[in-house]
Amino acid sequence: MTKILLSLGHGFSARALAPLLLSEGWEVIGTTRDPAKLEAMRATGVTPILWQEDSVTKALGRATHLLMSAAPDAEGDPALRLAGPAIAARAPRIEWAGYLSTTGVYGDHQGGWVTEDTPLDPATRRGQLRVEAEAAWAAVPGLPLHIFRLAGIYGPGRGPFAKLRKGTARRIIKPNQVFSRIHVEDIAQVLRASIARPNPGAAYNLCDDAPAPPQDVIACAAEMLGMPIPPEVPFEEAELSPMARSFYGESKRVCNARIKEELGVTLRYPDYQSALAAILAAEQASGG
Repeated sequence: MTKILLSLGHGFSARALAPLLLSEGWEVIGTTRDPAKLEAMRATGVTPILWQEDSVTKALGRATHLLMSAAPDAEGDPALRLAGPAIAARAPRIEWAGYLSTTGVYGDHQGGWVTEDTPLDPATRRGQLRVEAEAAWAAVPGLPLHIFRLAGIYGPGRGPFAKLRKGTARRIIKPNQVFSRIHVEDIAQVLRASIARPNPGAAYNLCDDAPAPPQDVIACAAEMLGMPIPPEVPFEEAELSPMARSFYGESKRVCNARIKEELGVTLRYPDYQSALAAILAAEQASGG
């Protein structure tokens, strides 16, 4: 029987997973709120549907696997709000369900390490909404839920190179500030490994091996491009949006041991240096 993944909120990470499954004979159904994107999604091999209750409910009737990528808002999780009863009805027949959360659920640890067993103590409203969404999905009876807590996501078209080329990159300095990151291709391979080795109820941190200050990543990317390294801007003097400022309210190093030990994952990009080099090489090969 053909495996069918229903991707609720078919975003950057889900789009990286889809080709891996399609190459193995899966059907991938992805949602979008924008009718103008339907044909572009179809061209990638994904079966597109609109983010509407009837469309999602119909797709749920066929799905063997679920992936939830849509972020929660002040009213809760959008997928559960849209089709909660249908998800609950289908749950016992779902083989694997994944929820993409964030390492922001751990809050601020002043540069210290966190694992999946670290108590959830979000420092931001955004993090609190993720904690509530995790709990809401976990409360769906019979759903074989796996939670993936993602560090800062980057990959082709999403990272420091574009900001440097546009002249918008800044090296904001806040003492002892450190972030963890994850390349989108490594997110995809972790999800695929989990699908192959289900462990309902498990949570996984998705990040690389090299937490680092954000200014170091910008400097590395600038050197790779042969561009001047942007000057340092003290955090206190930086003009930041409320969301951007909130990222600097948390500093932690995220441990990824579980994805290696339990899922057997070997990261393609264990640090930002190797990932940036690969992204730049791909851009140059494609004429970008």
